[in-house]
Amino acid sequence: MEHFIHKLKKYQPYNEQEDTDKKLMLELLQIQPDIFERTCLAAHMTASAWVVNKDWTRVLLAYHNLYQSWAWLGGHADGEKDLLQVALREVQEESSIQSVVPVKEEIYSIEILPVCGHEKRGIYVPTHLHLNVTYLLQADDREQIHIKADENSAVGWFPIEEAVMKSAEPWMRERIYRKLNEKLERWIEQ
Repeated sequence: MEHFIHKLKKYQPYNEQEDTDKKLMLELLQIQPDIFERTCLAAHMTASAWVVNKDWTRVLLAYHNLYQSWAWLGGHADGEKDLLQVALREVQEESSIQSVVPVKEEIYSIEILPVCGHEKRGIYVPTHLHLNVTYLLQADDREQIHIKADENSAVGWFPIEEAVMKSAEPWMRERIYRKLNEKLERWIEQ
């Protein structure tokens, strides 16, 4: 965990949301010993991926059954403290793409996301927070993709701006996905 805390401390927040979320994440990492496990019911670590194609023109999204919306790919740490590995694993599991690689191994974005109470596999999951770390990944958009039926009902590549508008969740669309694309534009310009 200390290695991850060090990476998070080094991360330069992009905006006020990230600055505030970084402070809370660091505080919770110090006081919650099981923060990388779902047993930490109030809040736990997750990793997501903003997956771009090799031309930097399209983003990979999945239609998530729980949220009834197109969204990035990602999931729970489930004990893994290397969140980059979690993001890579989740992209492979949720899309079947194997060619996915990090554009850079550093944290791309951070956000704390609320998750409303719901049932998963017949078991109630209480309302909680995802302390999410996002990584910028790249994959071959010609590789065949498949759904993960217990989590999503579609997976596809979308032009970068269209990807933002595909989300049915206003907060995610306006505050998270737009931010990821703004950061992507800056990355491409460099």
